[in-house]
Amino acid sequence: MQYLVCKFGGSSVATSEKIQQIVKILEQNPLRRCVVLSAPGKAPSYPVKVTDLLITATKKVLAGEDCSQEIRQITDRFTSIYRPLNLPEEIIQKILSDIDRRLSSDKSHPGKFRDLVVASGEDINSQLFAEYLNLLGMKASYISPLQAGLIVTPVFGDAQPIPDVSLKLASLKRLIPDQILVFPGFFGYTADGDVATFSRGGSDLTGSILAEALDVSEYENWTDVDGIFSAHPQMVDSPAQIQALTYREMRELSYIGFNVLHEEAVRPVMRKKIPIRLRNTNNIKNEGTLVVTERLPSQRDIIGIASGSGYCSFTLYKFLMNREKGFGRRLLSIFEDMDLSYEHCPSGVDNISVILDQDQLKPEAVNNIIRTITEELKPDDIRTEFGISLISVVGEGLIHKIGVLAQAAKALSSAGVNIKMINQGSSEMSIIFGIDTSDERKAVSALYKEFFSN
Repeated sequence: MQYLVCKFGGSSVATSEKIQQIVKILEQNPLRRCVVLSAPGKAPSYPVKVTDLLITATKKVLAGEDCSQEIRQITDRFTSIYRPLNLPEEIIQKILSDIDRRLSSDKSHPGKFRDLVVASGEDINSQLFAEYLNLLGMKASYISPLQAGLIVTPVFGDAQPIPDVSLKLASLKRLIPDQILVFPGFFGYTADGDVATFSRGGSDLTGSILAEALDVSEYENWTDVDGIFSAHPQMVDSPAQIQALTYREMRELSYIGFNVLHEEAVRPVMRKKIPIRLRNTNNIKNEGTLVVTERLPSQRDIIGIASGSGYCSFTLYKFLMNREKGFGRRLLSIFEDMDLSYEHCPSGVDNISVILDQDQLKPEAVNNIIRTITEELKPDDIRTEFGISLISVVGEGLIHKIGVLAQAAKALSSAGVNIKMINQGSSEMSIIFGIDTSDERKAVSALYKEFFSN
């Protein structure tokens, strides 16, 4: 199908002017027939996102506290956006009244209640926007996820679409030629008819699900940045914008530091090889970054440098460890039993390290880990280290290019950065270095200069 699905994030719907900008974008290309909206994000006069206000209101209600201040801020926010656009007051107030209905609903299941209330930001915004489009003479319909068939698992706050959800949503194909479909992001309905939200940022996933179901030519994701850059702008001055990269490269970049798209949003479009285009609502002339199955081999071998901090390591030393069957499995099972996930597990002949995101550790966790490992595996020594940053050199060209590891290691050495750990997966699409967090900015700058200066 030649149509496009367009998802607009919180910053893109934050003010009246931003809503008018969306209209311009839709008018620019009549094939943009399915619009997915987030709840309004921060704006100059509104420092708190609507979703955060709804979360606070939910917590207060469940605690038996008054939430009238938050609800007033939410209703004022929507009114400040749509009243200047001349949307009739009675329409605005009628749609906003749904918040009170949700707040007065059953609270016996806190998770269900939370999701019902928190999802109202996207739902109300989508209804108001559809009304505004019709006011302008652009035929549009608000599409309820329940009526459309966006069925999700009953995991409140972290729902997933059911396996055949795209088949249920495919009936929307008959509507799209005649009108613009306005669909709220971030949530679906369980088989029992309860609202269940995706994890935060889940509007990206909604757009991806619809792109697959409608079999569109492209999924546009509109935010407040021009696209994906070859390094984080906070680490490197004016990094180059990436024109095109593969789904696999984006996944590698987003794993460490590049929060460009909800991590689960890639899978639905990958199944049908639908391109994703990341674009800037405020800069329509910029074509953004295209994410595709395969890119031209003439483009850069190295596509980007990503980094992230807040990691720690547990390193075990044991003589003849390599002869002890099941040692690695038993080590990782200790972390699993403590409900901890690991990032990397580099090893030597008589040593092995487990790299973790240290944010998941509770105060007593480190002592418990060391004690359990000592009792069950009896290593000769255990060493822990905190304040580790991971730097990743990413690109499909790594598979064929010789000497990238040596080139990167030399650049880090010249910059005075000590390498604590090196890891390269079997896909050979990325090389990950573990370094001191104090050297993170220096390391990213050195690698960017090495691979992108020309």
